[in-house]
Amino acid sequence: MTVDIFQNTILCKKCSVKMNPLQVIKNGFEMRAIECPKCNEKIIHPSDEQEFNNFVNLKNKEFNVKMRFVGNSYAVSIPREIVNFMQHQQKIMDDMVKLCFEDFGKISLRFNEHGGIKR
Repeated sequence: MTVDIFQNTILCKKCSVKMNPLQVIKNGFEMRAIECPKCNEKIIHPSDEQEFNNFVNLKNKEFNVKMRFVGNSYAVSIPREIVNFMQHQQKIMDDMVKLCFEDFGKISLRFNEHGGIKR
């Protein structure tokens, strides 16, 4: 069984002071971090930082998807790459999602109540 590095005491490399845990929110993405109370140096958890980088890479992609007529509604397929990332973050299959008309030509789909990605 592996131990998470953040479960250990970590000293600041500049001040040699014990660093304190905190949550960092960047673009709605919550990441675990530690901060030095003396010099305010922050270190983000490596696996959370990698997940954030995956999120940014996925966010910067543009997908062309088809809109289909199903019953009395239209359906749009969500690319597997997006669903796989969302499933990794939380269980979304068979969950209700929030859909709203945000602006002319723009529809928003929210997978959770807060609109952010929880760790």
